[in-house]
Amino acid sequence: MDKVETIVIGAGVVGLAVAAKLAQSGQEVLVLEQHDLIGSETSSRNSEVIHAGIYYPQDSRKAVLCVRGKKLLYEHCQEFNVPHRQCGKIIVASRSHQIPTVQAYVDKASANGVPDLAWLSAEEVSEMEPEVRTVGGVLSPSTGIIDSHAYMLSLQGILEAAHGMIAFKTVVKELKKTSQGIEVETEDFTLSCDNLINAGGLYAPSLAHKMVDAPDAYYAIGHYYSYAGKQPFSRLVYPTAEPGGLGVHVTLDLAGQVKFGPDVRWIGEINYDFDESHFDNFVQAISAYYPAVDPARLHPGYTGIRPKIAPPEAGFIDFEISGPSTHGVGGLVNLLGIESPGLTASLAIAEQVAAELGISFA
Repeated sequence: MDKVETIVIGAGVVGLAVAAKLAQSGQEVLVLEQHDLIGSETSSRNSEVIHAGIYYPQDSRKAVLCVRGKKLLYEHCQEFNVPHRQCGKIIVASRSHQIPTVQAYVDKASANGVPDLAWLSAEEVSEMEPEVRTVGGVLSPSTGIIDSHAYMLSLQGILEAAHGMIAFKTVVKELKKTSQGIEVETEDFTLSCDNLINAGGLYAPSLAHKMVDAPDAYYAIGHYYSYAGKQPFSRLVYPTAEPGGLGVHVTLDLAGQVKFGPDVRWIGEINYDFDESHFDNFVQAISAYYPAVDPARLHPGYTGIRPKIAPPEAGFIDFEISGPSTHGVGGLVNLLGIESPGLTASLAIAEQVAAELGISFA
């Protein structure tokens, strides 16, 4: 049986970041991707936001890796000419009872190592974003936007420059521990490896179950609507966070095109169909901070599915990065529940994986 030093399952943004960094460290790396292109699911169906590290409990993996990842990501974008913009975002309080919640973001962010949030009065918000109606808000100047596909292409380039490879249309069927390492069986071939990183996104829990105890997969779909005509915003605008997500917010692409989303709807299986039956609720959520929204200008964009590892009632659930010290299987690292802020945290997650495996970056 052929053997490769390190196999990464999944060529989404996190799998590519891990693979690129391990290849740079001198590892022989093969990425197995079930689709025919990189980043075709969660990594290409999100808001493309570089998050600051505001919402997460202090010392949680999401907080630590988001803040570290943000720094690394901005540096990476500069070095590799990845299109991005540090446009900032405003988190708004639409009603007076939301003011304490929004003000608390300042303290939470500061505890996470993000000391640059500033409270804005309603008048200051209006000066910055005239279309927004609010009783106050918080400015996060380090939040940004990124061309996620260009970022993933840069990671693929790093991987391949370091002699790593991606095997597309390769579905992993079985995983098992042997005396020779970890055996990976696909539809087309079987390989052995010393290190296996499960970055399978929505499918990661089912892959993990093949070797160790792991949480089950849960799915929350989010819908995005594009907004036609003259664009009313110059930066990101977010409401207060809601269970399962950050609320229906304003995001921009690098051309200035506005989109609204995502909502949060829990589903039983992976299905990207766009369901417009909740359109009125969507408009209502937007109108809370943008009362001039014209429903006729909202057009279905796309959907994305968050890879959850707990049901809706569970509340906050952290990233699960489980290595040999957790489950006892040498060389295996499972990356589970890597939802937002996974894109922002991707390079920091790569560092964490290397640490779990005792690998130093070159």
